[in-house]
Amino acid sequence: MSTKKVERNPRRRARELAMQGLYQWQVGGQDEAAIQVQAEAVAGFHKADRELYLSLLHEAIDQAAGLRANLEPHISRPWAEISPIERSILLLGACELRLHPETPYRVVINECIELAKTFGGADGHKFVNGVLDKTAAVLRPAER
Repeated sequence: MSTKKVERNPRRRARELAMQGLYQWQVGGQDEAAIQVQAEAVAGFHKADRELYLSLLHEAIDQAAGLRANLEPHISRPWAEISPIERSILLLGACELRLHPETPYRVVINECIELAKTFGGADGHKFVNGVLDKTAAVLRPAER
């Protein structure tokens, strides 16, 4: 078994930090400024795409209600029953699908699946995949 450390690319690291920030915002009630200060103090923050991180964090928080409205038609249970990690990943994915058309929808979905595999529950990645795939069909019909 290898003990080699996996290097994340700067955009993946930015998404990971943004997802963690969304979790802090939902669970801990922290504001954006406190979340940003904490993230920037994390070892390896300098390896993240700072611009993408800030954009995703701030946009997802500022537009959370609209992003939920995009997601909820594709979810068969109440929002409150979804784990906070999966809610954070879904908000992040919906944000990127809706506000960052420069990133192909398949990349957005794949990145969110990887986040769910790393941080979520056993089958959370399947749930995230299904919801974001249906959301992408609505938000990016021409691309699909």
